[in-house]
Amino acid sequence: MGRRPTFDTAQVIRASRDLFWDKGLDGTSLPDLEAATGLARSSLYHAFGSKRGLFDAAVDDYLSEIVAPRLALLAGPGGPDAYFASLARDLAAADDRRRGCLLVDTTAGPAARDDALAAVVTSYRRRLFDAFCAALTARGDRDVETTARVLTTMTIGALALARVDRDEAVAVALAARRIAAPSDVSEARAPER
Repeated sequence: MGRRPTFDTAQVIRASRDLFWDKGLDGTSLPDLEAATGLARSSLYHAFGSKRGLFDAAVDDYLSEIVAPRLALLAGPGGPDAYFASLARDLAAADDRRRGCLLVDTTAGPAARDDALAAVVTSYRRRLFDAFCAALTARGDRDVETTARVLTTMTIGALALARVDRDEAVAVALAARRIAAPSDVSEARAPER
């Protein structure tokens, strides 16, 4: 029978998630992971199988702890406004190491050729698109798919820009917030003659 881990798995995954978020999958070394988690390489391999196994656990944690709460904003009373306000606030406040999106940042490097990772990113983009569609439909918007596609693209663009130009990333998020604002009913009516 194998020994039980003597460490907090969730804490190790969070520390690894933050390191991968900062350096990416390809830029994070095993010595980096050992330093961030306080565990020896053998313990990391025993618990997660490989560096990639630990990365996958970190991505799962990122999706549940970071992505899901923000997507939940789209289903709430503020809908897209609350989502983009939160995104802009978080982009403006992010420290230099945790800017942007773990998934978007990772796909910008050699890991982009990884089919499993591409599937995770595609799934994330689809979840975001579907959440925008649901929010826009719920409030009665027209041309929901086009608007949702634009808002999804602007979100991913803001997250990608956050690594190199925080101010522009915030500006894109705020522009998306304006685009996502419900149209004034009086503007939607045909002019009276």
